[in-house]
Amino acid sequence: MTLVLEGTELRVTARNFPTNKGGLCRKGWTADQLLRIPGRLTTPLMRKHKGEPLRPVSWDDALDRVAGQLLAIRAEYGADAVGVFGGGGLTNEKAYLLGKFARVALRTANIDYNGRFCMASSAAANNLAFGADRGLPFPLADIPDANVILIAGGNPAETMPPIMQYFDQQRRRGGKLIVADPRETLTAKAADLHLQLTPGTDTALANGLLHIAIQDGLVDREFIAARTVGFEAVHHTVGTYWPARVERITGIAESQLRAAAHLLGKAATAMVLSARGSEQQSNGVDNVLAFINLVLALGKAGKPHCGYGCLTGQGNGQGGREHGQKADQLPGYRRLDNPEHRTAIAKLWNVDPDDLPAPGKSACELLDALGLAGGVHALLVFASNIVVSAPRAATLPERLQALDLLVVVDSFLSETAALADVVLPTTQWAEEDGTMTNLEGRVILRRAARSPPQGVRTDTQILKSLANRLGCVDGFDDAPPLIFEELRRASAGGIADYSGISYERIEAEQGVFWPCTSEQHMGTPRMFLERFATGDGRARFHAVEYRGAAEEPDRDYPFYLTTGRLMNHYQTGAQTRRIPELAAAAAGPFVEMHPQVGRTLGVQDGGLVILSTRRGEMLLPARMAAGIRLDTLFVPFHWGGMGSINRLTNQALDPISKIPEFKVCAARIDMPPPPSDATIHL
Repeated sequence: MTLVLEGTELRVTARNFPTNKGGLCRKGWTADQLLRIPGRLTTPLMRKHKGEPLRPVSWDDALDRVAGQLLAIRAEYGADAVGVFGGGGLTNEKAYLLGKFARVALRTANIDYNGRFCMASSAAANNLAFGADRGLPFPLADIPDANVILIAGGNPAETMPPIMQYFDQQRRRGGKLIVADPRETLTAKAADLHLQLTPGTDTALANGLLHIAIQDGLVDREFIAARTVGFEAVHHTVGTYWPARVERITGIAESQLRAAAHLLGKAATAMVLSARGSEQQSNGVDNVLAFINLVLALGKAGKPHCGYGCLTGQGNGQGGREHGQKADQLPGYRRLDNPEHRTAIAKLWNVDPDDLPAPGKSACELLDALGLAGGVHALLVFASNIVVSAPRAATLPERLQALDLLVVVDSFLSETAALADVVLPTTQWAEEDGTMTNLEGRVILRRAARSPPQGVRTDTQILKSLANRLGCVDGFDDAPPLIFEELRRASAGGIADYSGISYERIEAEQGVFWPCTSEQHMGTPRMFLERFATGDGRARFHAVEYRGAAEEPDRDYPFYLTTGRLMNHYQTGAQTRRIPELAAAAAGPFVEMHPQVGRTLGVQDGGLVILSTRRGEMLLPARMAAGIRLDTLFVPFHWGGMGSINRLTNQALDPISKIPEFKVCAARIDMPPPPSDATIHL
């Protein structure tokens, strides 16, 4: 998009950019309203003591308070008693500087970000299988030339509508679209084949498809021998996933399983794309690895118009996970537990490698350590509304209030900011320069369209001011071009190598694909064409067995509960719920169920029901949808307070990615008691 001045106000207009080709979703068309709606924070807020209200203060008072308490907490409890929580909406420059701030100014190991709730399973699986994690290892422009595409657990028609033009073009060219989802979403309705699987059975589905492909001679033995390792173990594992067994596990008819396997196996070009439905599970990494096994066995990787890809879920979901705000990471996808990586970055940062902390706690583990003895006593939150987005939403506010210090940097008083001891007002998307990296690995440049309101500072200005107060008088620039130049040097030689990318190139070329190793390098729109990013250049198969969700339905809780997004809202709704048009279109949460379930339970469309899990209950209006499985309930997650569905979801984590199991838990529906006479007369 771009902004144009109409009278005295900036308005969104479409931009014919290579990725969206002028397309915007409803959230994009209304984004300019965020620049002028009431409630914008323009001065720091601080409460003198716990329980007192937030009051406006000067920047010096706020920053001095934060720095002073951080130093005191570090002196009393140690450096790791300070935690930092970032976000996938931060620009690359901010994400890089935040990671450097945590490790150099704070010297804490405990930094992570909300991408741990989003793309973490795919990222882990990509690294394991391919040696590198880029959401799509090919450009979006390749999608129309894929003969067959399987989308597993994704609904881009609602979550990223502009991308649907590529799938529409693919089908106009004769391509086939397969969607695996427990719900008949808008994307599933557009598909040629809808695999309506039982929630949490993705690994069984992928293993079953591979079983059929092997049995029916659809695998590419030449590709397997030339470009992969580990196939025999996978071959042995999937041998027990015969179609009848997979039908019992997934609920997908054997005929549909065979149809999907043959469509993918016989296609000259094919892709498998996963999203949160498959990834936000306690077996999310296994799910993705199983789909990657399928892609590799069919020889549909490392070739044009083929491959596995992840549909990222945040504004800078790709770039935000590359340059150091993850618990185990240094810039350029380097690792904190690698001595060579530590030495390279320490030299650039002018610190001793031994002074860099070890890998810290992942996001959920970090939040679980709040206020505990030996845990985290101060937390700085940037670009994240964790009170709504994190698991254990019912108990997290109490944990946050138990901290010695909670600092939130935001443009609005979100549910999380409202609990803070200090709130620092920051710029919005149209008020600062910076780069972002989209799902296809294209680094793009966002230019400021206006100056921020008086009294508002950028995240990088805040980080520099705090670093100076913590004793780091050098090494922290706050100008995005200067930070990006340092990021280029820090990423040089890493997996996500930006060293050949500059602001000038991005503008001239409408984005540059990483890795880009020099100014003469053309960038890499398609990865893995000659070799994968592993030591020997071969992709890795990983044998994975289906294991059920951490919590399955039973007699007391007979339904599967799953969660997801709506077209009109974004993430926790901290911004979109403030836009009247979007708020009116989706005013609150609801529970979606099959009409037959509603009739059995005596529930009317729009009638109130009690949705319960082992973590708590919610009073919600019911919404009937014939396209959802009979055993499945769906609730969107865009609201806080008593409307937060994450109060009910299971906090079980994937053992590798540490992603919470937002997509599967056991639930039940009850009817609320009739109002008493006393209630009627109130």
